[in-house]
Amino acid sequence: MAELALSGLVRHSACDWQGELVAVLFTQGCPWSCRYCHNPDLIPARAGTLPWAEVRDFLQSRRGLLDGVVISGGEPTLQAALPAALAEIRAMGFRTGLHSAGPYPERLARVLPLLDWVGFDVKAPFADYPRVTGVPGSGLRAHESLRLLQESGVAHALRTTVHPRLLGPADLDRIGADLAELGLPMAELQPFRAEGCIDTELCAT
Repeated sequence: MAELALSGLVRHSACDWQGELVAVLFTQGCPWSCRYCHNPDLIPARAGTLPWAEVRDFLQSRRGLLDGVVISGGEPTLQAALPAALAEIRAMGFRTGLHSAGPYPERLARVLPLLDWVGFDVKAPFADYPRVTGVPGSGLRAHESLRLLQESGVAHALRTTVHPRLLGPADLDRIGADLAELGLPMAELQPFRAEGCIDTELCAT
């Protein structure tokens, strides 16, 4: 079986899934290059540095102590091994969470039945996604992923990173309108963090 390309593990976190004490796995690779990304070393789709057997042993030792496991990134849905990994984590008795920006709607659809919660990053008004991601058509993919997430009934939280050079008040209003059309509430706004960001223009502001 193919393994997740993992580059990191946070053994205990109370802030990656509200109300849950979880371990967080960080996958390698992302198809987008968001200007404010604070994990740019995870963008290239390199081989992982953390063997799945080691992760499995750790999780087995935390059964009954952790509520769940969140898979983050990078972009976890890039990984072909994600469904099998989620199924194995669930079989250990953990609840499962995912951090995603929705670049692969069809892959997200396959794993939604294996998830208890999704933290979804809303980058911009759908029509203006390339301003943040650098990838044409990325807003259409995010829109479809959010539609699938809404229809699935899986619990979720939406969040938007705000930098004044990328998103102004009018942009935030448009995000709210885009989400309302899908029957979704406004995303939680989180301020830009310079830590890890390699975009010098954004960091200088």
